[in-house]
Parts: sequence; structure tokens; C-alpha cells
Amino acid sequence: MQAFAYIDGFNLYYRAVKGTPYKWLDLRRMCELLVPEHAIKRVKYFTAPVSGRGDIDKPRRQNEYLRALRQSGCEIVLGKFLSREAVMPLANDRSKLVRVWKTEEKGSDVNLATHLLIDGMARQYEVAIVLTNDSDLAMPLQHIRDTLRLEAIVINPDRHTVSKTLMNAATSQRQLREGVLAISQFPDEIPYPKGVIRKPATW
Repeated sequence: MQAFAYIDGFNLYYRAVKGTPYKWLDLRRMCELLVPEHAIKRVKYFTAPVSGRGDIDKPRRQNEYLRALRQSGCEIVLGKFLSREAVMPLANDRSKLVRVWKTEEKGSDVNLATHLLIDGMARQYEVAIVLTNDSDLAMPLQHIRDTLRLEAIVINPDRHTVSKTLMNAATSQRQLREGVLAISQFPDEIPYPKGVIRKPATW
């Protein structure tokens, strides 16, 4: 059956990839391994441009990874980061307040839900594969399953927790495991028409 994959980039990063050597991740290969019974026709990756605050090289590394994804045929859908000053209590003494920079990623979950529903209503796929553990996406998944009568597979990237609300909205669930991440890495160098895309030496 024809499948589209929808990847929640920040959910994937913070729940499965951060702190591992698997950041140079080939998303199409990963999806093919996780759902081998379906033909992956399109992969959509939802993320936002990162800030260089505290690490001026971070945007360059992200851009190199996005270039690798595009070269593999993935579509990139960008939200945005918003940073603002906020006053918040200390974790160990809530009577004391500190001023902090609060950074929030905006738009990716809404973008993912919108693409998921528009593509489903247009009958562009028979199976939606959604990689996230964000319970906010339960309602659009349930609509895909119950109203449009399409298959909706959720892949949970979190090794420690499962959103039962999200899983109950899907027709089936899979768990993203470290072994799949390990064998779904891009080569260190990826040829493309204008040269070579190189894996960053450090992350």
C-alpha cells in the first residue's frame, strides 16, 4: 500500500537522537525499515531553523543535514523558533525567581497536522506513518482513521514513555529502536550536482 511518512523533527531529536551518535539519520531508510510492508512514496520532515545562540555553528550543521535530507528526496516543512525573556521559579526553591531566555518551537505540530489532513482528504496516500509522541496530534490521527477510513501508523520515538492518547488514535503502533537508528545513517559523504554534502565532524 502507498504510504506517506510525517516526521516530527523535534520530537524525534529530543526523544530518540539527542546524546547518541545517530544524528546523521536517513529518514527514508528508517521508515522503510520500520514499516517494510508499505511503499514509502513521500517523507515530510517538520522542523524549524535553530538559533546559533550558545553555539554559532549549530545552524550550519542543521543546514547540512537538511541538504542531505533533500538530496534523499525528503520534503522539509519549516516552522520557527521564538525566543523571549521570561521570569521563572527555581526548581529547588520556587520562592526565588530568575530571568531566563525561553525558546519555543512554533508551528511544526500544526504544520504536520495540516499536511496529514490535506493529503488524506485528497487521498494521496493509503497509509499515514506519523513519527511522534505528541498527544496534540491524536485528533487529526483519529480523523484519518475513523472519518477518512485510512490506515494511520504511529511510530513512538520515546524510549521511556508512551502517549496512550496518541496510540489509541492510531490503527497500529511501532517503537523506534536504537538498532534501526544505527543502520539508518547516511554515508559520511553524499554526492550531489554541485559537489559533496559532508557529515559534520562534531555535533
